[in-house]
Amino acid sequence: MQRERSRSEGLPTVTTSPTRPLPAVQLRVPTDEDAHAWHRVFNDPDVMEFLGGPAEPSFYEEFTARQRLHDARLGFCLWTLTDGDGEVLGFTGAQPWPAEKAWGPVGEIEIGWRLGRSAWGKGYAYAAALATVERVREAGVPDVVAMIDDANVRSIAVAERLGMTLAERFLLPNGIRYGRRYELALQ
Repeated sequence: MQRERSRSEGLPTVTTSPTRPLPAVQLRVPTDEDAHAWHRVFNDPDVMEFLGGPAEPSFYEEFTARQRLHDARLGFCLWTLTDGDGEVLGFTGAQPWPAEKAWGPVGEIEIGWRLGRSAWGKGYAYAAALATVERVREAGVPDVVAMIDDANVRSIAVAERLGMTLAERFLLPNGIRYGRRYELALQ
């Protein structure tokens, strides 16, 4: 795989794959302005199908601020994902599983991605996830998990393409649907 370094951040830009060219992606620490961009690209019931539906702009203002804190403290976060032209497509990255949740892998680092519908099916999620794995590995994280709704076939495909292993299938807190916990050793 061919990689280039982003001039602005020193972050890897994935450009090709052995099977087909991957789109150029860049990851950056989210800004205040990204809160509005995230709201714009995620304000779609299909994008938020497995995440409780669209959220208000204030949610993204708090969410991007939390990601900036994660990056400052840990060296990683959910980064804003842009295409080669700098257009915001969504986010990808990693963060600690929230301790305040009453379920899930508390204490573990979760890798994740969320893209606006216009970016679906073009290789952006996989390209960005590859860059994320590299960055999180460089930060010294020994392993990551991905928590994915059982019906989210797009995210399951990205996790499996990354080489993640299905560790557990479990009933989600809503008591209706199932989720999957994938694992990937980085060290």
